[in-house]
Amino acid sequence: MADVTDVTGVTDSAGATGVPGASGVPVDGTTALASEYFQSYSVIGLLALVGVLFVAVAFGAGRLLRPIVPTPEKLLTYECGVDPVGEGWAHTQVRYYVYAFLYVIFAVDSIFLFPWATVFATPGYGATTLVEMFIFLGFLAVGLLYAWKKGVLAWA
Repeated sequence: MADVTDVTGVTDSAGATGVPGASGVPVDGTTALASEYFQSYSVIGLLALVGVLFVAVAFGAGRLLRPIVPTPEKLLTYECGVDPVGEGWAHTQVRYYVYAFLYVIFAVDSIFLFPWATVFATPGYGATTLVEMFIFLGFLAVGLLYAWKKGVLAWA
């Protein structure tokens, strides 16, 4: 009977591999790679668990150690050091959100241009990538033109 060898080449006299619990069972490369793959994710999972436990213990210790003395002044809503007066609702101009939204659109646009630039340099993808880029930029231009026509970009 031939020796059974695992991917590391370690066998004993009975032909068992060096993998614990796999005695006498041949181990091929796929099984070993899957084992290493899941082992790497188990390390990440363990690290995430340690991080969550660290945060939970820190918050729990803070809750147990802090003094709790509620007073009417402490229970008031804090507004930049000024006592709150009137309703809790404030009117906000919508144009601030529109500017933020337009910024996000163009930030995403610039993020998409970097991968296109790298793909554009590879042989065989140049023309297709260039056409796709101009189609995407055309959609953004139409959106910007629409916002400009509606008067959204005029700061009044």
